[in-house]
Amino acid sequence: MMEKRWLVAPQLNEEQQKIAGELRASINVGEVLATLLVQRGLTSFDEAKAFFRPDLSLLHDPFLMQDMDRAVARLQKAFAKGEKILVYGDYDVDGTTSVSLFYGFLSTFYDQLDYYIPDRYTEGYGVSSQSIEWAAANGFGLIVTLDCGIKSVDKVEAASRHGIDFIICDHHRPGDVLPAAVAVLDPKRDDCPYPYKELTGCGVGFKLLQALCIAENKDQTPLFDALDLLVISIASDIVPITGENRILAYYGLQRLNTSPRTGIKELIKIAGISGTLDITNVVFGLGPRINAAGRIKHAKEAVRLLLSDDQEEAEAFAEEINHHNLDRRKFDSSITEEALGMIANDDWLTQAKSTVLFKEDWHKGVIGIVASRCIEQYHRPTIILTQSHGKAAGSARSVPGFDVYEAIEACADLLEQFGGHTFAAGLTLPVENIPAFRKRFEEIVTSRILAEQLIPLINIDLVLELKDISPKFYNVLKQMGPFGPGNMTPVFVSNRVNIVGKPTIMKEKHIKFTVQQPGSGTFTVIAFGMAHYYAQLVKGEPFSICYCIEENNFRDQVSLQLFLKDIKFSETI
Repeated sequence: MMEKRWLVAPQLNEEQQKIAGELRASINVGEVLATLLVQRGLTSFDEAKAFFRPDLSLLHDPFLMQDMDRAVARLQKAFAKGEKILVYGDYDVDGTTSVSLFYGFLSTFYDQLDYYIPDRYTEGYGVSSQSIEWAAANGFGLIVTLDCGIKSVDKVEAASRHGIDFIICDHHRPGDVLPAAVAVLDPKRDDCPYPYKELTGCGVGFKLLQALCIAENKDQTPLFDALDLLVISIASDIVPITGENRILAYYGLQRLNTSPRTGIKELIKIAGISGTLDITNVVFGLGPRINAAGRIKHAKEAVRLLLSDDQEEAEAFAEEINHHNLDRRKFDSSITEEALGMIANDDWLTQAKSTVLFKEDWHKGVIGIVASRCIEQYHRPTIILTQSHGKAAGSARSVPGFDVYEAIEACADLLEQFGGHTFAAGLTLPVENIPAFRKRFEEIVTSRILAEQLIPLINIDLVLELKDISPKFYNVLKQMGPFGPGNMTPVFVSNRVNIVGKPTIMKEKHIKFTVQQPGSGTFTVIAFGMAHYYAQLVKGEPFSICYCIEENNFRDQVSLQLFLKDIKFSETI
């Protein structure tokens, strides 16, 4: 197992200590919790109140977004003329939830409406030529894209020759030229003054509908009822859960846990999720199943599930999608094994600072997952390519702190198409360019990546004494959620802890043991995939643990336990 680097957040400076002291007094929390809040940028009672009690009234005015007034006016024109509107979304979770939210809301009062999801394999990412032809043949006058379109300059131009207008709702980085759409809604536009830049594609679509409600004096309650869809997009697209996303995720999780729509309820059931749903449940339980429809068959199946209000129908859709997810897992497992073998058996690849692999028959639907699996093993920027329509199509994933999009951009002359984010991107290139691309990408990564970025990093919030952990402490801690990028679950280190009794190995891979420090109670530690530490643990010498605190509910008995992230036997942090 690759050794991990522990990085403890710096201690508060004098000014921050003063702020922490004021927070302790004003919101009545202990020193550790006040320190955590200051570390997360909270500096006043009002900020702490907004953090612990998110409120929908704090959402930004949607009309602050560049082109929002034009987008609303064009929708209103379509309604007035009875034009056919096509809601167009990408085939991943963000795209399918976007379409479900946007189409679902508009269909409550407008019926000249349909939706379109491109086929991952025959059309590829973004606005396709086939979709333009289909829209023209079926008399659509307006296409609203969600989670795609920001780089579809030529497709928007082609559509205009058919008399079709576009409203683009996207959150990916724009290229040098924006499409000539009626409106381009994207907070990442250089000229967009919108205060929050990290919305998902579904979030941008939500803001357009919010603006429409404001312009037409419509009740926004039905729109807020769709936040169960929006939180799934936020969790699955791995965007920061800060600012506006935090508010939307907070209320979205409430909706998921109290009154989810029929399709999601069936998905929760078939995923076997019990208890309170959090961001982690959504990322690992719901997201992959929704994604599996587009990876294995067609993403329209996911939209049908999310829009269904018939329990029997939704149950059938959920079962079918779950089967797709089981198939996806098989592809994922076999291709990952093959990819890791290719690296291990190639001296150059083993020593490289990046991974670029190509095999023409790998399943296109799982290559992004395989890239992430390779990073778990080798921890470096990774691109997995397969053949699609005579071209090499790939997914890129990165490691913390390294911008894989910019590295790919530096190879643009070798590519036909690319797009994405700092940590994840997609690309297409001629198969014959792969050797040159692999060489160039490795050169770019080698010149830009820092040595420490090639070592798995655990960011640690605080060194904590076990005696400071109590039910009261944990109750405030969990109110700091929803946790995710930008507001991660707090990670603590406790030094010189002692094992109590003997550890237990579970399923040959995992280990469970009990620890304490002088003056503290005992805590159960759960360590997945760490059975190899057994021999060192039974020696009985003190060691350091890095962990998150979680609640264990067993036979209605609730206790606190430590979820181990790493362990060190030779040093104190």
